[in-house]
Amino acid sequence: MRSWRRRRPRSTRPPRRRSRTGVRTAPLAYRHAKVQRLRRLISRASARDAERAFVLEGPTLLREALDVGAPIEGVYVAPRPAGATDDGPEVAAAWARGLRVHDLAPGVLERIAGTTSPQPLLAIVRMIDIDLSTVDTVGRDPRPLVVCADVRDPGNLGTVLRSAEAAGAAGVVCCDGTVDVYNPKCVRASAGALFHVPVVVGGDPVTVVDRIRAAGRRCLGAAAGQGVAYTDAELSAPLALVLGNEANGLPVALDGHLDGLVHIPMEGRSESINVGMACAVLCFEAARQRRVPLAQSTLAVTQ
Repeated sequence: MRSWRRRRPRSTRPPRRRSRTGVRTAPLAYRHAKVQRLRRLISRASARDAERAFVLEGPTLLREALDVGAPIEGVYVAPRPAGATDDGPEVAAAWARGLRVHDLAPGVLERIAGTTSPQPLLAIVRMIDIDLSTVDTVGRDPRPLVVCADVRDPGNLGTVLRSAEAAGAAGVVCCDGTVDVYNPKCVRASAGALFHVPVVVGGDPVTVVDRIRAAGRRCLGAAAGQGVAYTDAELSAPLALVLGNEANGLPVALDGHLDGLVHIPMEGRSESINVGMACAVLCFEAARQRRVPLAQSTLAVTQ
C-alpha cells in the first residue's frame, strides 16, 4: 500500500563541518556550554586566571599560534559569508593539526566577541607560565628586559609586547598591578608578539627589580623629563627598562631601587608619549647601540 506520509521539509541549517574524526557537528548555539565558556574567557580576567586559558581572535593570530606550536584547545568559526567556499588556510591548518574546529550558529560570534566588528574565528589557547628565573637576568644576554610596573591600558601593554619583540628584547615582565596580558584587547594589540617574546606575569615591582639587579642587570626607569636623555644613556649593556603607569609614572615604591632614570626629550608641546611608544623608542635605541656602541657613535658625531 502506498504511503501518504508528509515528507520532511529540507533543513535550512548551515552545512555542518566535519570534526577531526570525520563526524559532522551541528553549529553551537549561544547557550551551549562551549560558547558560554568562550564568553567567560573573553570578558572575565578571573575566568582566564582560574582556567589558565585565553581567547585569541582572527586568522592572523591563529596563524601565529599555529606556527609556534602554541597549546590550542579548539577553534570556533563563524558562518561563512555568501559566496565563500572555504574557511581559509588557517582553519585548514587547524584541521591538519588535529585540532577540534567548531561551527558557531549565526549571530553567536557577534554576541560574545569583545569588538563591534569581530574577526570570523576565535580560538582558546592554554597559558604557558614562565618564571622570572627562566628569563636571562644574569647578563649573559645583552638584550634588555622590559619591566611593566602598573601599566593599566591593555592596548598600551599590547604595543609594549609588539615593540619589545620587534626590537629583540629578551623578555617582558608584567608586575602585579599591570593589566592582564591575556586581555583580548592586549592580545590583539600585540599582533602575535605574545607568542614570540617570553612573558613573565606577576611579582611585586620592588621584588622583581631587586631580583634583576641582584642577578647582575642594571635597572633604568623611564620617567618624563627626569634623568638623562635616552640617547646619552648606555643601553647596550645588559639591563632592564622599567616602565610605569600611563598617568602617574613609576611607582613611588621603586624610589631607591633603580640604578637611574632616562627620558625621551620632547620637541613639540607634548610632555610625554604613551608607554607603548616609549617602549618602542627605548628598545630600538638599545638595539641600535648594540650594533654601534654608544662611545663609537658619540666619537663619530664629534669628529
